[in-house]
Amino acid sequence: MLGLLRASLTPYRWSLLIVCVLQLVQTLAALYLPSLNARIIDEGVVAGNTDLIWRTGAVMLAVSAVQVLTSVVAVYVGARTAMSLGRDLREDLFTRVMRFSAQEMSTLGTPSLITRSTNDVQQVQMFVFMALTAIIMAPIMLVGGVAMAVREDAGLSLLLVAVVPALGGTMGIVATRMVPYFRTMQKRIDTVNGILREQITGMRVVRAFVKEAEEATRFGVANADLREVAVRVGRLMAFALPMVMLIVNLASVAVIWFGGRRVDAGVTEIGSLVAFLSYLMFVLFAVMMATMMFMFAPRAAVSSERILEVLDSEPTVHPPADPQRPEVVSGMVEMTGVTFRYPGAEKDVLHQIDLQAQPGTTTAIIGSTGAGKTTVLALVPRLFDATSGSVRIDGVDVRDLDPALLSQIIGLVPQRPYLFSGTVASNLRYGRADATEEELWEALRVAQAENFVRSMDGGLEARIAQGGTNVSGGQRQRLAIARALIRRPAIYLFDDSFSALDYATDAALRAALRPRTRRSSVIVVAQRVATIRDADQILVLEHGRLVGRGTHAELLATNETYQEIVSSQLSAEEAA
Repeated sequence: MLGLLRASLTPYRWSLLIVCVLQLVQTLAALYLPSLNARIIDEGVVAGNTDLIWRTGAVMLAVSAVQVLTSVVAVYVGARTAMSLGRDLREDLFTRVMRFSAQEMSTLGTPSLITRSTNDVQQVQMFVFMALTAIIMAPIMLVGGVAMAVREDAGLSLLLVAVVPALGGTMGIVATRMVPYFRTMQKRIDTVNGILREQITGMRVVRAFVKEAEEATRFGVANADLREVAVRVGRLMAFALPMVMLIVNLASVAVIWFGGRRVDAGVTEIGSLVAFLSYLMFVLFAVMMATMMFMFAPRAAVSSERILEVLDSEPTVHPPADPQRPEVVSGMVEMTGVTFRYPGAEKDVLHQIDLQAQPGTTTAIIGSTGAGKTTVLALVPRLFDATSGSVRIDGVDVRDLDPALLSQIIGLVPQRPYLFSGTVASNLRYGRADATEEELWEALRVAQAENFVRSMDGGLEARIAQGGTNVSGGQRQRLAIARALIRRPAIYLFDDSFSALDYATDAALRAALRPRTRRSSVIVVAQRVATIRDADQILVLEHGRLVGRGTHAELLATNETYQEIVSSQLSAEEAA
């Protein structure tokens, strides 16, 4: 946690200095007030000196005004610094996550990343705020309180030797026991977030299979586990407060008991006893604040570890040290001896894949579920990097291309198209921000989406819910295809992007795509033979290996795997 705070708070060192100075001033002012009060009692009230009472009272008012002013400004600057820290951490986490490849996303998990960017940052932010308003003040008040207490009555100060360690030890034991509970609590918050996200996203599936009761039970178990840990933490805190109050009250009783005897013996004055009691409260309050911060610190430390785990995670897909940016890109895609294995996996997902997709041609990839079709496609835009072999565009390895250029020349339609909350137009302009309204309608026309968009309330300005949940699966696919068309890329990657379309719409869309993609390389992953049988070349994958290559007619005549796929979908007459 110290490393994270040291790096994150460096830009705010002047704000920290201002807070420290203000806290010093306001603490010294608070420590000065009891001695003024003692003077009023001993030299004013007892001696009947009204002028001294008025003069000292005026000084007390001035000191109190300084204390209030410095306290308010210190809290304001401290709060602003803590909130700025939270903003910076969220921005750093977001920037880092945006650089992650699919591998890091799957390792850390979306629910955990959400928790780390919100709840964990909030814990660190709250700790910094409490530190700037309490921790800085606690040591000043502790040292100053002890010094002033000894100044008022050295004999009574011996009580501090017993009281302070008792209070600090009690709070330290409680704080130490909280550390494992806080670590468990953050993990269980991850679990609750994950289950809740699954249930909200998959609500239709839950209802379709009448699993509301089972999902409610699953969420209830996770929620109960979180509640159990939270209750344990609450019990420790509930135990700490009465113990603190017991020690403080016993200390007050001891001071009054022994102090009264010293006043009766004429060793000390009444005003000094009152001032000593105030300084004792200052000392105990400082100890309590410091130990209370140790109760906040464990959770902030756990959250810091989780934040640093994200910030220290190096993406497996690294940007090139010397990025190449060719002036002209035709879009020829080549794979040579490509092998891919997920980190930690026991075997390769892809084995020695060779592929060449020429501009103006369509390359289709087909195979059984789990054959590695989507993985092949993911290697082109560098969602993953090949374990061995090379993926090249126009002869340049994709690992050496400028990432911005690589993104610009590829139009990807993923297997599960995602739409962002906004409008139809805002989603389409993810492809190209400066696209005109005419270009948007043209892309929708090619993607066979014009009719349903015109029927929507608002047309291009029709609202789209997060994830595109207010449109059908086929409509989402067509909008995602239109989004890729807006970019006019040199390479089109369609990852099973026609699966939710009926055969008539599928055929019409492919026919409309041909003139738009005649100068681009098109790589299509599909499950349906009808979608790809007109492709210039078809690659057949089985268990991550390339077992067939050719046109529909050639594969139908020579490739047994392709024959099995075709026979499972088409009649002999349709296949011919």
